[in-house]
Amino acid sequence: MGKEKIILTGDRPTGRLHIGHYVGSLKRRVELQNSGLYDKTFIFIADAQALTDNIDNPEKVRQNVIEVALDYMAVGLDPTKSTIFIQSQIPELCELTFYYMDLVTVSRLQRNPTVKTEIQMRNFETSIPVGFFTYPISQAADITAFRATTVPVGEDQEPMIEQTREIVRRFNHIYGDTLVEPEILLPDNAACLRLPGTDGKAKMSKSLGNCIYLSDTADEVEKKVKGMYTDPTHIKVSDPGKLEGNTVFTYLDAFCKPEHFERYLSDYPNLDELKAHYTRGGLGDMKVKKFLAAIMQEELTPIREHRKEFEKDIPAIYEMLRRGCETARATAAETLDDVRKAMKINYFDDAELIAEQAKRFGQE
Repeated sequence: MGKEKIILTGDRPTGRLHIGHYVGSLKRRVELQNSGLYDKTFIFIADAQALTDNIDNPEKVRQNVIEVALDYMAVGLDPTKSTIFIQSQIPELCELTFYYMDLVTVSRLQRNPTVKTEIQMRNFETSIPVGFFTYPISQAADITAFRATTVPVGEDQEPMIEQTREIVRRFNHIYGDTLVEPEILLPDNAACLRLPGTDGKAKMSKSLGNCIYLSDTADEVEKKVKGMYTDPTHIKVSDPGKLEGNTVFTYLDAFCKPEHFERYLSDYPNLDELKAHYTRGGLGDMKVKKFLAAIMQEELTPIREHRKEFEKDIPAIYEMLRRGCETARATAAETLDDVRKAMKINYFDDAELIAEQAKRFGQE
């Protein structure tokens, strides 16, 4: 039997999930889960990680765990095919993080581009919480605890996965072949990389109020699409319009399929023709937005309806998470046993050590 193929991925519970998450990771996660190519899939809600920069707001993290779980189920993540669990409920992860800390230098963490960016974003330059600073190490614990071979993430996470690979190589070099080195799996289409916010800003974020959430009502989706940022110089319908930086067209690139034209905008055979007309002039923003709104409703309605069903039985969602945590914990415990054995800190399981020392001291 070859090495098992195992996926690990997750999200921080700092808010409900939005279509940026959906396009960037969730949709693909469901495809990977259903592909039959992987032996196991672990998906976790990274609440302990969310606390590293929300330490004074535990209620926010706690309330969002269920929101993320509901969004997971609504998009089609299936607890019979994937193990869905909560990070903080797996204490083995803390112990692994503690051992891995000895394998990484402070200057190596400071050079991690993702950490650098995140520190600037949160204005932590003068006082970085240690937990936040060592995030790449705890991420290595998350990945290696489940022997993940594949980690599907966006390009911005590449330095993080590279750091995990370094930790694995260093550990295996010192202690013998124990940990599995993961591969990164990047999104396969450019539109997946990052959806801008509805206001045209580079990132969707709750604080900017520029997200379309998976749980938004049909009316909210409609309103957000209508208010979307387009080309500010495209004032009259007859004006030529720019596609560059035009959020509506970025979203069409991400969501539009050829069959949408037959259904909602039969005047055009495809997206290229629509773009050509817009850049030429003579096509109003409202018409394009109406088209996008129809596509978004088609994509989001089933997700919203599934979520409503799952919301009817919240205790069942917690029960699903509890079972997921049990499964995840059993796997992490096996890895930790291997790590302790390799590091020679499994004193009470090592009968040879005890016998050898008894003999040595008996001869003295």
